[in-house]
Amino acid sequence: MSKKRILLVEDDTTLSFIIQDALIREGFEVTCAPNGEIGLERFLESTPDLVIADVMMPRMDGFEMVRRIRSSSPLLPVLFLTARTALDDVVRGFEIGANDYLRKPFQILELVVRINALLKRYNYDSPEESQLTVGDASLDFASQKLSIGKEIIELSHIEALIADELFRHPNSVVEAKTLMYRIWRNDDYNNLNRLHGFIYKIRKYLSKSSVLTLLNVRGIGYKLSVPDISKALRQS
Repeated sequence: MSKKRILLVEDDTTLSFIIQDALIREGFEVTCAPNGEIGLERFLESTPDLVIADVMMPRMDGFEMVRRIRSSSPLLPVLFLTARTALDDVVRGFEIGANDYLRKPFQILELVVRINALLKRYNYDSPEESQLTVGDASLDFASQKLSIGKEIIELSHIEALIADELFRHPNSVVEAKTLMYRIWRNDDYNNLNRLHGFIYKIRKYLSKSSVLTLLNVRGIGYKLSVPDISKALRQS
């Protein structure tokens, strides 16, 4: 089995060396960059399986770097390292496309555990695993596109995450906390209103379908309803 490649973008050279050394000993192949600009260059050169990025960096911060990476690689797992504690910064990171957050200072073991969890969850080895069809709608998670009939809808990263969870569990209730954990890695009540906003947008997109209905299950979550599940669900 080939080694998983990690791109580490961190301007603190001491911390970068410590993390790189520890991850190499864990069996990873690690490429380092001291800022977002060089991080983008190394991203194109190394085609990593996962990106670890500091938020505050010179020349280009982690938010901007990840925003640019997400435009071409929506499936790539991204973990932010940050000394920031403000909720708005955390929320902004997740909305840009982060999959997890780790606040400094942290234990290397915790970082390794989170890396392995992200690689396991977001390791799509074949394109078929990111493409799902339910009823008359198809979701391509890799390209973040929802197709209904002849119409193609471009989704945001968070919208694609929510749609992917719903499409994988048609006619089943997907709990709101499950969606919040997948998007923001917590089920903080403050994120519930944000989730409702994204659900509203997805329901609007699905209104173009002749068979699908996105239902609220009061106090629990949401259900993507389709008339005949045995005929509706198939891998594209």
